[in-house]
Amino acid sequence: MEIKIQAIHFDATEKLEAFIQKKAEKLQKSFEDIQTVEVQLKVVKPATALNKETSITVSVPGQKLFVEKTCDSFEEGVDQCVDSMKVQLTKFKEKLRNR
Repeated sequence: MEIKIQAIHFDATEKLEAFIQKKAEKLQKSFEDIQTVEVQLKVVKPATALNKETSITVSVPGQKLFVEKTCDSFEEGVDQCVDSMKVQLTKFKEKLRNR
């Protein structure tokens, strides 16, 4: 599984990247065949509340799953995105099983 982190309009700290790496690796517990995880971090309108946009795109065989959240901090956004992605991966796995 390959994890790509892209920070738009700012530089991500090593601590933030390590946090994202750790969280993204947990997605593999929900679905084993994940090919890539792309995390995009974006600052929208600096100096306002809820200005940090986090999106995660997960590539699985034959499909891409996408989640996007806007929060006060990137850590909170990553947490929420990973939780939502786990739900999507579980549903996707169920669909595959029923075929």
